[in-house]
Amino acid sequence: MIEYRPHTTVVLAMSADGKIADFRQAPARFGSVVDQAHLEKQIAISDAVLFGAGTLRAYNTTMTISETILLQQRKEVNKHPQPVHIVISRSANLNPDIKFFQQPVRRWLLTTSLGAYFWQERSEFEQVLVFENPTGEIDLLAALTYLSSLQITRLAILGGGKLVASFLESNLIDEIWLTICPLILGGSMALSPVEGIGFLSDVAPKLQLLEVFTVEQEVFLHYRIIR
Repeated sequence: MIEYRPHTTVVLAMSADGKIADFRQAPARFGSVVDQAHLEKQIAISDAVLFGAGTLRAYNTTMTISETILLQQRKEVNKHPQPVHIVISRSANLNPDIKFFQQPVRRWLLTTSLGAYFWQERSEFEQVLVFENPTGEIDLLAALTYLSSLQITRLAILGGGKLVASFLESNLIDEIWLTICPLILGGSMALSPVEGIGFLSDVAPKLQLLEVFTVEQEVFLHYRIIR
């Protein structure tokens, strides 16, 4: 693990043609019960989970740990029942009335000075973290360095594609878990696991396959980013 930041793992489910949502960008609920259990396990081994505002707007909630064994495992190592749930958004344009703000989790916001303005005097977020570079964008490396100083050693990224792209561009991802689900979504407007401009093939991030297994009709792929 690189010491200056948490070990960072992307966890996503996608269709067989590589889409994480349909062309309407509706919430993706095509993963099976097994995939949901897999996601819950990855959340349970994390100190914090990170997701973009678009992902939160799509679902209005975040996934919490409910499995008794996973809760017990966290208790045995003196961890909070739930990891910290961090929303990352430049504008922080979020509806304070959505269900997420009633869930029993510690909520943090990672944003810019502009995005922090609305939330700093409110109680919905336990912490409002402002890490901004000279261009007005969120300084990812500075933010991760700060999280590491708080003993957040494992971070799970749960979407969306723009967030994953920005982390890949900054070389801040260590592992990727992809669940391939048995359906075709298609559509040029459907979202993929990595949005943004994209990478040319000769400089694209390279992966090492660590493990692969199937459960019924789903395929679970575990990769490491090659540096």
